[in-house]
Amino acid sequence: MNLLNILLQTSSSGGGLSIWILFAGVMLIFYLFMILPEQRKKKQQEQFRNALSKGDHVVTIGGIHGKIHAIDEHTITLMIDKTKMVFDKHAISSEASKKVQKEATTE
Repeated sequence: MNLLNILLQTSSSGGGLSIWILFAGVMLIFYLFMILPEQRKKKQQEQFRNALSKGDHVVTIGGIHGKIHAIDEHTITLMIDKTKMVFDKHAISSEASKKVQKEATTE
């Protein structure tokens, strides 16, 4: 009820346009700083998962390190100390896996 009173008072005093401009500005800032970066991050993670291949060293979101033995449409089989474990593709951490891959190439 208070918001409605404020909007009605603002519009009756001739400042109705300014409140809508302020509201649009807040929505734009919210989109630029919250929604857009999250969409970019999801896109990068999806590209990373699609680029995985047999023999890559990866880390799961649970912290398990392994080497990719086989890849299916939705699952990845990791070889971990002579043991094969099957994980969902979404369980592979792109950030941790990139760090492990960088360390492997520098050694």
